[in-house]
Amino acid sequence: MVEPEVRTPRVRPTGHERRARLAWPVAPRAPIEVRGWGWRYAGRRAWACRGVDLRIEPGERVLLVGPSGGGKSTLLHGIAGLLDPEAAAEVEGEILVGGRPAGTDRSLVGMLFQDPESALMMARAGDDVAFGLENAGVPTAEIWPRVDAALDLVGFPYSGDRSTAALSGGEQQRLALAGTVVRGPSLLILDEPTANLDPLGTTTVLDAVDRVLAGTGSTLLMVEHHVQAALPLVDRVAVLEPGGGIIDDGSPDAVFGRRGADLAKAGVWVPAPWGPSPPTPRRGPGPGPAVLDGRGLSARYAAGAAPALEDADITLHRGEAVAVTGPNGSGKSTLALLLAGLLTPSSGAATLRADPSRPLHRWRARDLCRRIGVVFQDPEHQFLTSRVDAELMIAPRQAGVPAETSERRRDELLQRLGLDRLSAANPFTLSGGEKRRLSVATALTTTPDVVVLDEPTFGQDARTWAELVELCADLRDGGSALLVVTHDEQFVDALADRHVTADEGRLS
Repeated sequence: MVEPEVRTPRVRPTGHERRARLAWPVAPRAPIEVRGWGWRYAGRRAWACRGVDLRIEPGERVLLVGPSGGGKSTLLHGIAGLLDPEAAAEVEGEILVGGRPAGTDRSLVGMLFQDPESALMMARAGDDVAFGLENAGVPTAEIWPRVDAALDLVGFPYSGDRSTAALSGGEQQRLALAGTVVRGPSLLILDEPTANLDPLGTTTVLDAVDRVLAGTGSTLLMVEHHVQAALPLVDRVAVLEPGGGIIDDGSPDAVFGRRGADLAKAGVWVPAPWGPSPPTPRRGPGPGPAVLDGRGLSARYAAGAAPALEDADITLHRGEAVAVTGPNGSGKSTLALLLAGLLTPSSGAATLRADPSRPLHRWRARDLCRRIGVVFQDPEHQFLTSRVDAELMIAPRQAGVPAETSERRRDELLQRLGLDRLSAANPFTLSGGEKRRLSVATALTTTPDVVVLDEPTFGQDARTWAELVELCADLRDGGSALLVVTHDEQFVDALADRHVTADEGRLS
């Protein structure tokens, strides 16, 4: 996980100075009270959260930390009023926002999620920000001045006419932030807002959040794996123990000073100077025979559009891990889909050395999955069953792996990736980090010639991140070729034998 250097916190203006800059009213600031709260999802034996006691005063900025899958997102959703009690197996305690049950007054709360695309609904940027205001019945004469002011506040670099389809990930997230704050919530909840972003996108989004907080005086509650980058935004850290409530709470210096070592062991990305040293790189034995060739690969997603990838050449070798990095929208994921045989190129071809006469996009799916394992950028795009353990048996059955061998490998992956307690759960009910680990595990259940992984480490805590490095290295050292699309520079340092950069659809 990339951890940008700590930025110097800005001097915060007074509440009067903040409010004077706004072009819209902000909801009354209200305290958050969580009292003995617990939530157990339907179909689960273990509680996602239990015994949570937390009070956040108006204007505080709080970072919530804890191991992946430990209930942080569940708590955020509960405070935002987005959990349906009828969908839970069991609920305990209460959450109050401004003295009323969470969700009673949705104007108080604005929430930003991991995936900015899930929040964008309109074709033009300005229309997207205006959407919530129109639904709320804001007078037309007030809407566009507020939209323009919100875009300016988050540092959106274009006019409101900009196509939402033409935005990078960081630009999409800043637009989603504008759409959240323009409604005037006094509580801003952020659930890993930079999980899918490159380092530049991470910096610009967190800077935008900083401006929003300075401009509104809103309360902040956030979960963010880029802890080092998030620290300048917060004045308080709360530690959530899986199933055990809040076990520490205080200033960043105090909490990480007391618990830095324990948190690191639990998998939390503990920032410097309290965190451990970077891991030792895991180098492979050296490249073996070439196994896959991509020649002159180009792809366009619409007639007349600029190419997402243009005239790309690349060869993958057995026993080698190749990292592909570059900014959002540079063509990395397009390259991954082409090399996996899942996208028809506009020109050029990807072929296996074992059958060079047949382009991969013309292979039958049944045959292709035996030779190439794939981890999609969106984990949910590859789930096919209603159980976690069943997902890990699909590829081995297709490849003709004996049942006993498949079951042994399934159980090993579930244990190593911390999914064994979730073996009977529906994949679509997992947390974001758990879904990502499951999607990676599905590509590692066999030993394919090539494994293509698109952002395999997003949303992971330090422990599961290290396990993913080891699993990928084991697969590479066993003779598979790995292509890893990633923003995670630490992952590149730990695993990659070769580094390719994508920029505006070109490889270098």
